[in-house]
Formats: sequence, structure tokens, C-alpha cells
Amino acid sequence: MFNLDTLMKNYIKVAFTCGMMGAAFSGCDSYLDTMPDNRATLDSEEKVRTILTSSYIDHVYSLVAELSSDNVDSYGMQNPNGTRFLDDAHAWKDEIESNNESLERFWSSSYIAISSANEALKAIDELGGPEASNTLKACRGEALVSRAYNHFMLANMFCWRYDKDAASHLGLPYMVKPETSLNPQYERGNLKDFYDKIQTDIEEGLPLISDDLYNVPKYHFNVKAAWALATRFYLYTEQWEKAVDAATNVVGSSPKAMLRDYKGMSEMTQNITAITNEYINPASNANLLLHTNYSILGMIFGNYSTYSRYSHGAYVSENEDICATNIWGGKTMFWQGVKSYRATNGVRDVFWKMPNLFEYTDINAGTGYRHSVVVAFSTDEALLNRAEAYIMLGRYDEAAADLTTFMQNITKSTMVLTPENIAEFYNEQSYCYEDENRMLSGLKKHLNPAFAIDAEGSIQECMLQCVLGFRRIETIHAGLRWFDIKRYGIEIPRRVIDLTEKPSERTDWLSKDDPRRAMQVPLKVRDAGFEPNPR
Repeated sequence: MFNLDTLMKNYIKVAFTCGMMGAAFSGCDSYLDTMPDNRATLDSEEKVRTILTSSYIDHVYSLVAELSSDNVDSYGMQNPNGTRFLDDAHAWKDEIESNNESLERFWSSSYIAISSANEALKAIDELGGPEASNTLKACRGEALVSRAYNHFMLANMFCWRYDKDAASHLGLPYMVKPETSLNPQYERGNLKDFYDKIQTDIEEGLPLISDDLYNVPKYHFNVKAAWALATRFYLYTEQWEKAVDAATNVVGSSPKAMLRDYKGMSEMTQNITAITNEYINPASNANLLLHTNYSILGMIFGNYSTYSRYSHGAYVSENEDICATNIWGGKTMFWQGVKSYRATNGVRDVFWKMPNLFEYTDINAGTGYRHSVVVAFSTDEALLNRAEAYIMLGRYDEAAADLTTFMQNITKSTMVLTPENIAEFYNEQSYCYEDENRMLSGLKKHLNPAFAIDAEGSIQECMLQCVLGFRRIETIHAGLRWFDIKRYGIEIPRRVIDLTEKPSERTDWLSKDDPRRAMQVPLKVRDAGFEPNPR
């Protein structure tokens, strides 16, 4: 049976990975030699809609980003539940192994998605352009925003943070048309030009998107998801006013009803499958865009000892985030509580949020693939992004109101946050890593952003500590903490936690200027002649 989605995805995958990874994949040249005659023709609106389902990644950055962040500690070789791939990812080493969690898979999945968007855009032009019908108009919007998003997340993983010197930083290839040559050569360009192209695509695509295009819009760029992307993009590029406006288009002026129903989740049967399924429920107002992916995230951040050598354990949890005494009180204040797993050689404190799904390829043999679902954008994140933008604009009362809304939704606290009581609380906290060996934790860390902020202890700096801490909790296990570490130049150690749940050894240190903050581009891409990141 003719299957457009499968045929086009296979074409795009082979064509683009051959171009970007060169001769590392055998058989590419012979396949491409005959491809022009076999390429599916996108000659209807329905086929354009179908190809757009391939413009979303099925391999995510989340595990590598989470392992790279300060959310995970090493429990050392005393814990046998590790792999070389996890060892390297946690140690910020250049990747040499490929699997479903690898950055090589994320890279190729992202560029496959971009190629799908470009195929759709080409077909829309050939069908008369977005003026020809409302469907083609909406498809063009989705394709542009999807293309922007995939490029944006590639940059966040493989490039330096965006700053005023972006024109001097390495960018990535920005693909704006389907690849047709057998062995294309790509220049990296600079990061400013790359981000300018992302912004152009977002701002052109946003007005075109319609929620009426798909039956389940949460797996596509619907209107609110597109605005959530814009919010994150503007925040990361220091366009504070635009970040506020975009976030308001997501959460409105009364955001409480738009946030995740943590109280309702606490009243459900406390079963990991039920809670994780609710967390990714497309019907939830909080969930704006969902990624289904090949991943073991549900095992690593669930009720398993598998791969527990690197864990969000008791030490980091009790001193830095979900089990620490925070401005609202202790961990018992969360509506949906922390789940703790204790073993002789490792500890995990987690929120149930990552589903552990299994797709059987042979049910009799019990073989198949593990999947998970990641919430790529949520209203809760958008609200916190608006709070951060307010802080950068000096609109502290409005930021405190958003932080209060978030806090009162995720916890049972009725406390009302103000700039003054936030500053009082954070000024009573010690900075992390002030000890001789730079290992000991606390609720706040020195901030070294490329943009100007007020001095340590100021209202602004304390409120930034608050919003960064809140977002760390909200996005835990999903990898987004890594991007805040990059943006704010937060320095972090690599340390080993001993059997008493204390740091016993510091093995490495990530300084604010460490080039490893830009992940190395995949080995096969470098072997094909692509310029690597400096090391």
C-alpha cells in the first residue's frame, strides 16, 4: 500500500543524512542515484498535511541535557547501573557512541524534521501558495514555525549561548529548501545570522497557524504552542518586551486556569502509569506541544534502578530543588509529591512525569522499542518565562504576581510573594560551591549572564534566583535546566556522592567560559568535513 508519510520520511532521512554525514552511511549514493524518479509528489493539501507530521523530532535532547546539568550527580563505580554513553554524557565528553538518546540521533532527527518542513513549503508554493486556501495557509505557518523550532533547539545544544557577540560565534546550517545534491557542503556561518533566520520564520509563521488543521493539535504547532516558542526564543535572545507579549498570548492576564492541575493529580490514584499519562494528557490546558520519542527517560526518571549511576538523588534534591526547604516551606507542600527510591548504591528523588512506554516489534519474543513523551512547551514554563522577562524589565511587582501564581498552583502555599520577601529569603541563603572543594550545595548559585544584571543581593538578582529555581523544579527531568545553566553562565561541578549521601570527590568543574557548554557536533558529521566546535 502507498504510504506517503513513510516514503517521504525515508527519502528525507536518507538524502539528508547522506549529505550531512557523508560516506559514514553505506549505500547512500546508489539510493540517491535513482531518487528523483521515486520521490513522492506532494500534489494535494492532504499530502502536505501528511508530510508535516514528519516535521517533528522522534529523538530528543532531553537525557543528554539533563545529565549535563546540575540536576544529576554521579554515584560512582560503586553503582554498577551505568553505561559508557551515560558516563561520557555526564562528564561533558564529546560523544563517540550512538543510540536512541544520543546527540547524533537528535541532530539527524532534527534535520529530517526540517527537511519535511521544507518539502511542505515547496509543495505549498507549487499548489498556489498560502493564498490558495486556508489549509495551505495554516500548513505554511506550521512548517515555518516547526523549521524555526528545530533549528533553535539545535543551536541551544550545539552552539554557544546567544549574546551580544553572537556574530562571532559559530552557527549551524539553516536549511530553507529541500536538499537535492548528492554531496552538499555546508558552512556553519555565525550565530547571529542563524538566530535572525529563526526569528524571521517565527514571526512570518505565527499569524498563519490555525488550531483547526488537526484533530489532535497538541502534537503539532497550534497557536499557543507557537507563541510559547516565541516566548522562549525572545527570552533567550534578550528581547524582554517581546517575551512578555508572547507569554501573555499563551497564559493571558489570569493564568491560573491555564496551568497544570497539580491538585487534581494529587487526588488521583497514586500509580506511576496513571500519573505520567495524566502529565502528558493532550486535553490538559498546560500541555501545548508533545513529542513522542524513542527514549528510556521513563526508566531513568521513574521507579527503576536501571541506569541509576547518575541520578537526581537525595543530596541535590534536599539541598537545591524539590526536597529543599524553599520559600513556601518543605517538600510536603507540593500537591503532587516527590517520589523517593532508596537502594544501597543509589538514590532517586523524582516527580512522576516521564511515561515509560514500550512498542513491541515481536510480542512473542518480547522485543521492541522504549518510548516516552516529552512536554516540549507548557503554560507553566511560559508563565515563568514571562516572570523572568518582567524581572529584566524592572517590573518586579508583576514578576512577583506570576511567581505567586506558579507557586500557589504547584504547592499548597497561600503565601503572596513580593519583591521584598523574595529578596529577604534569598539573601538568607548561601551560594553553592563556596567550600574549599567547590562541591557543597544550596538554593542559589552565582549568576554570570552575558547581559547586565544588578549586583548580588539586589532585588533583581534575588528574583532571578527565584525564577530560575522555580523553573528548575517545573522542568526537572526534561533537560531545560541545561539551557539556563548556559544562559546564566552558572558554574557547576562533577562530584561523586558516597554511601552516606554526601559529596566525596570533585572530578571536574564547568566554568562559565568552558567550551564544552556547546555540545560537540556528531562524530560522523565531523568526519564528513563539518567544522567542529572548539575544544
